[in-house]
Parts: sequence; structure tokens; C-alpha cells
Amino acid sequence: MPRIAVVGATGAVGRVMIDLLLERGFEDVHAFASARSAGTQVRRLRVDEATPEALAGFDVCFFSVGSKASRELVPHALRGGALCVDKSEAFRLEPGIPLVVPEVHGDRALEHDGLIANPNCSTIPLTLVLKPLHEEAGLRSVRVATYQSVSGKGAQRLQQLLDEPQAEHDLSVDWDYDGVEFDEEMKIREETRKILELPELPISATCVRVPVPIGHAESIWIETDEPLEPARARELLTAARSVRVEDFPTPGKAAGRDEALVGRIRRDPAAENGLSLHLACDNLRKGAALNGIQIAELVLSRQAVAAS
Repeated sequence: MPRIAVVGATGAVGRVMIDLLLERGFEDVHAFASARSAGTQVRRLRVDEATPEALAGFDVCFFSVGSKASRELVPHALRGGALCVDKSEAFRLEPGIPLVVPEVHGDRALEHDGLIANPNCSTIPLTLVLKPLHEEAGLRSVRVATYQSVSGKGAQRLQQLLDEPQAEHDLSVDWDYDGVEFDEEMKIREETRKILELPELPISATCVRVPVPIGHAESIWIETDEPLEPARARELLTAARSVRVEDFPTPGKAAGRDEALVGRIRRDPAAENGLSLHLACDNLRKGAALNGIQIAELVLSRQAVAAS
């Protein structure tokens, strides 16, 4: 049984990650967070301060912290021999570091040098849906609008919405803006290209925050190289791993589920070979924590096979 550290255990993603690890049979799980959270508990686990020394001796370290903290702590865990799965944006686009959605290109996880990046919470469900369509008909272009829940801004903002659901909440985005686009929009474009291994794929994204507790929604418009009928697209998505076809996907339906829900699959009359789709996904589960755990499970299972 591997010895596992969850860094950022008191955050929205960290809490879900601990729940999922325990549900999936991992027993030797340890919780870490900042100094101000040390001494508290998460799911009956004592929270210790995440320091370089504290992260020595683990088999797997999950990081659900900001980029600055990841850049400071991940190298220490790597030197200690841990497999590190990092959720921040610190390493996602670094050459040579795998950025992995296991159902899309899991073999890339096996090319790691100790560190694997976990993609953005909107990129993960998007690539789950795009991959089978690309394999069938080829992607010519992708346009996506995301409607991202408050939990994407962290546990504190989520609790504020839950405590005062009728209040007027600050939905101003927490993304950097360069005068043209938010960095969130850039991340979706560049991460999708890297995961699908289509570096020149034209992708345009528009991201907004909405007053929903959990669950990101995305409207998607694609053009394919070859004609693709909506009925055939529905067949492909029905057969895809970690995807569930629903007539009308909503964040409420997606919350608590491990699949991306996709529907509204129809022809887009504004483009040649155009299709329009809509998806919803629990951003804390498959959009973050579960995907990271599945990455580690994939690597650990291959290691076990090799050892036998």
C-alpha cells in the first residue's frame, strides 16, 4: 500500500481528493497544508504543515496548491523519490512534463521523470469529449465558452455561496488579463493542444464565472475535416470512457459524478462540417481530484506489473 501525501488538503480539491483516496481503498494517506491550517483535521486526518522535510519518504505526493507553492515544494518531494502529481499551472506546459488525462492518452503518464501535471478543470472534460470525435473525423477548429462554478475559486468562496445563496456574490474572475484574453482562456487552448497532440489546432475560448456551487459547464462548437453526423457523434461519445450522454447536461446533474456529461449534440449550420455540443462536469472530482488519482493509479499499476 503506497504512502500518500495530499498537499493542500484543506482546500476544495484537497478535501475531495482525500475522500476519493479513502473510498478507493488507499489507507496510508497524510494531509498537509499551510502553517495556519496545521493542527486542524480533514476527514479525521490530522493536517501537518507542508515543509520540504515533512514531504520526505512518500511514494505519491498530490499537490493542490498554487503555482508558487508547487514550485517550492515539488522539487523536494521529487528528490525524496515520490511520484508527484501537480494540479497547479506551474508545470503543465513545460516541455518534457506529461500533461495527462488518462482516458485520452494515458501512456504519456508512463514517460514521466517523477512529475506529472494534472490539467485545468475545464480542459479535462473538453478533451474527453474531443478525443473520440477527432479520431473519427479529424478536428479542424474548436470554439468553447465555459461557465465555471464558484468552487473553482476555492473553498472559502464556495462556502460563502452556500451560506448566502440569495446574496449578490462577487463573480469577478480571478484570472490574469493581458488586455486580450484571460490566462484561463490561454490555458484551455494550449493544454488542449498538448493533450490532443495537435499543436496547431485553432482553439478559441471565452471563460466566465457563474453563481453555481459545483460543476463547470461548457458550450462547444467544432469543425471537423470529414463530415460527422450528430447521430454518429452521439454513438462515439456514448462509447467513450468517463463520458455520459445526457439530453440536457447541467452542473446540478454533474455534481458528485465521475463522468463528464455531454448532450445537445447537433449540427452547427454556421460552419462546414460543424457540430455543437454542451457538457457539464464536477470540477472538483473528474475536473481535478479524480483525474489526478487516476494518473497515480495508472502509474502504480504499471509499476506493479513490472515488478511482478
